[in-house]
Amino acid sequence: MSHEPWTLVGLHAAVRFTLVAEAAPGLLPRLLVPFARRDLTPDSIEARREGEELHVEIAMQAMPAEMVHLVEGNLRQIVGLRSLARRQEITGVARRRAA
Repeated sequence: MSHEPWTLVGLHAAVRFTLVAEAAPGLLPRLLVPFARRDLTPDSIEARREGEELHVEIAMQAMPAEMVHLVEGNLRQIVGLRSLARRQEITGVARRRAA
Protein backbone atom coordinates (compact mmCIF):
# COMPACT_ATOMS: atom_id res chain seq x y z
CA MET A 1 0.00 0.00 0.00
CA SER A 2 1.24 3.44 -0.89
CA HIS A 3 1.77 6.01 1.85
CA GLU A 4 1.13 8.89 -0.54
CA PRO A 5 -1.66 11.24 0.63
CA TRP A 6 -3.01 11.56 -2.95
CA THR A 7 -4.40 9.02 -5.36
CA LEU A 8 -5.71 9.19 -8.93
CA VAL A 9 -9.36 8.25 -9.33
CA GLY A 10 -10.97 7.38 -12.64
CA LEU A 11 -7.62 7.02 -14.38
CA HIS A 12 -8.13 6.46 -18.10
CA ALA A 13 -6.06 6.87 -21.22
CA ALA A 14 -6.97 8.17 -24.64
CA VAL A 15 -4.79 5.80 -26.63
CA ARG A 16 -3.98 5.16 -30.29
CA PHE A 17 -2.00 2.12 -31.43
CA THR A 18 -0.37 2.39 -34.88
CA LEU A 19 0.75 -0.95 -36.26
CA VAL A 20 2.50 -2.20 -39.37
CA ALA A 21 2.31 -5.92 -40.08
CA GLU A 22 2.60 -8.43 -42.87
CA ALA A 23 -0.58 -8.43 -44.94
CA ALA A 24 -1.96 -11.85 -44.04
CA PRO A 25 -5.42 -13.41 -43.86
CA GLY A 26 -6.73 -13.43 -40.31
CA LEU A 27 -4.49 -10.62 -39.07
CA LEU A 28 -7.24 -8.08 -38.36
CA PRO A 29 -9.25 -10.36 -36.04
CA ARG A 30 -6.03 -11.27 -34.16
CA LEU A 31 -5.40 -7.56 -33.54
CA LEU A 32 -8.78 -7.24 -31.81
CA VAL A 33 -8.35 -10.23 -29.48
CA PRO A 34 -6.36 -8.31 -26.79
CA PHE A 35 -9.24 -5.83 -26.54
CA ALA A 36 -11.98 -8.47 -26.51
CA ARG A 37 -10.23 -10.45 -23.75
CA ARG A 38 -10.56 -7.40 -21.51
CA ASP A 39 -14.13 -6.56 -22.57
CA LEU A 40 -12.93 -3.43 -24.41
CA THR A 41 -14.41 -2.12 -27.65
CA PRO A 42 -12.18 0.20 -29.71
CA ASP A 43 -13.74 3.51 -30.76
CA SER A 44 -12.14 3.37 -34.19
CA ILE A 45 -10.21 0.97 -36.38
CA GLU A 46 -8.60 1.99 -39.66
CA ALA A 47 -6.73 -0.44 -41.89
CA ARG A 48 -5.18 -0.15 -45.32
CA ARG A 49 -3.00 -2.45 -47.35
CA GLU A 50 0.16 -1.10 -48.95
CA GLY A 51 1.78 -3.84 -50.99
CA GLU A 52 2.85 -6.61 -48.64
CA GLU A 53 2.15 -4.54 -45.50
CA LEU A 54 -1.00 -3.77 -43.57
CA HIS A 55 -1.14 -0.40 -41.76
CA VAL A 56 -3.62 -0.34 -38.88
CA GLU A 57 -4.68 2.26 -36.30
CA ILE A 58 -6.79 1.25 -33.31
CA ALA A 59 -8.01 4.00 -30.98
CA MET A 60 -9.92 4.29 -27.70
CA GLN A 61 -10.89 7.52 -25.98
CA ALA A 62 -11.18 6.06 -22.47
CA MET A 63 -9.23 2.83 -21.95
CA PRO A 64 -8.61 1.97 -18.27
CA ALA A 65 -5.01 3.11 -17.82
CA GLU A 66 -3.92 -0.12 -16.13
CA MET A 67 -4.85 -2.07 -19.28
CA VAL A 68 -2.82 -0.06 -21.81
CA HIS A 69 0.46 -1.90 -21.23
CA LEU A 70 -1.34 -5.28 -21.15
CA VAL A 71 -3.00 -4.71 -24.52
CA GLU A 72 0.24 -3.36 -25.98
CA GLY A 73 2.15 -6.42 -24.75
CA ASN A 74 -0.37 -8.76 -26.37
CA LEU A 75 -0.26 -6.82 -29.65
CA ARG A 76 3.55 -7.05 -29.70
CA GLN A 77 3.29 -10.87 -29.56
CA ILE A 78 1.22 -11.16 -32.75
CA VAL A 79 3.03 -13.09 -35.47
CA GLY A 80 3.80 -10.90 -38.47
CA LEU A 81 3.91 -7.59 -36.56
CA ARG A 82 6.69 -5.37 -37.88
CA SER A 83 6.23 -2.26 -35.76
CA LEU A 84 3.96 -0.81 -33.11
CA ALA A 85 3.75 2.75 -31.84
CA ARG A 86 1.52 4.01 -29.04
CA ARG A 87 0.30 7.53 -28.32
CA GLN A 88 -1.63 8.18 -25.15
CA GLU A 89 -2.91 10.88 -22.87
CA ILE A 90 -3.67 9.99 -19.26
CA THR A 91 -6.75 11.54 -17.69
CA GLY A 92 -7.99 11.32 -14.12
CA VAL A 93 -8.82 13.22 -10.99
CA ALA A 94 -6.44 13.60 -8.05
CA ARG A 95 -8.10 13.21 -4.67
CA ARG A 96 -6.78 13.21 -1.15
CA ARG A 97 -6.61 9.70 0.26
CA ALA A 98 -8.56 9.04 3.47
CA ALA A 99 -6.26 8.65 6.45
